[in-house]
Amino acid sequence: MYTAYTNGKIFTGEEIAANKAVLTESDVIVDVVNADAVPSQYRTEDLKGFTLAPAFVDLQIYGGNGKLFSQDLSVESLKATYEYCLHGGCTHFMITMATNTIEKFLQGFEVVRAYREQGGKGLLGLHLEGPYINPVKRGAHLEACIKTPTVEEVSMLLKKGEGVFRMMTVAPETCDDAIIELLQSHNIIISAGHTNATYQQAMTAFNKGIPAATHLFNAMSPLQHREPGMVGAIMNHPFVRASIVCDGVHVDYAAVHIAKKVLGRRLFFITDAVAETTSGEYQHLFRGDRYALPDGTLSGSALTMLQCVKNAVAYAGISLEEALRMAAAYPAQLITAEKLGKIEKGFQADFVVFDDMLELQRVYC
Repeated sequence: MYTAYTNGKIFTGEEIAANKAVLTESDVIVDVVNADAVPSQYRTEDLKGFTLAPAFVDLQIYGGNGKLFSQDLSVESLKATYEYCLHGGCTHFMITMATNTIEKFLQGFEVVRAYREQGGKGLLGLHLEGPYINPVKRGAHLEACIKTPTVEEVSMLLKKGEGVFRMMTVAPETCDDAIIELLQSHNIIISAGHTNATYQQAMTAFNKGIPAATHLFNAMSPLQHREPGMVGAIMNHPFVRASIVCDGVHVDYAAVHIAKKVLGRRLFFITDAVAETTSGEYQHLFRGDRYALPDGTLSGSALTMLQCVKNAVAYAGISLEEALRMAAAYPAQLITAEKLGKIEKGFQADFVVFDDMLELQRVYC
């Protein structure tokens, strides 16, 4: 089907343009043309003056719509999470499991496979956040399941998770070179997080090819004047990217603003969103603007990706264009999803439509 998206503002990934139309064939962008140059064979989709932008990509989300994936390891749980993502303008997500038993991770692999086999949409793969983290910076993670990695165990995870295991958060000070190289050899996206690494340990890890860090400022050694820590290494490294939870709770908006000034295009959004559960290993209780464990420990956000964008613009001094890139282009670049995150010839025709108040109007995927 040939479709032309017209009568709106188009954010291509670089700029917001007026008097343009986006031409698509099935699920691929054919071109961006002047509004008066739409070929006759295209049916038109009227944007009614709203803004069309690339749909968002969330690399860290644990569940949605009342379903926490690690608690309810089912295809239905992934469907609920996908629907939650869509309500925030996100069409692609990395389902995430926090530190747990290896058996639970293996079950997670099988459910992700089943979801895909049944035609499930939007799922990029599984992000394992742990269990190879530093217990000093465990945050809400299960201390009993934190462990030191072995080549044998990691090899088993890679074999069992082939095709679905895509990303892993580790504390680099707990992983020797053999572990990092093994993950890299299987194209696992490694992210440094839940870590108490020194500045030098962190810089060494990044220089060995770890490309990212998980939820900047949270559960990591802080920037201090005599020991710059993981935060200092992230900020001082020329290439490493970092995710951030932009809800004003996990990170103060002033800190988001400062981090953006330092990191520029290396900073991107995740929701870190969970769902409320009152049983199982992780009991997330809704506290109005966040989730917490029964003991009060912050355990996850109530964000959508569109809310990240809104918050960044309203409270963190980030331009709309840059906030949209932080929600789409930058996470797509990290996972080398080359056809996501931009409105450009050859890219996937996944779009979000919002009004001037940044209220969601439609999602096309």
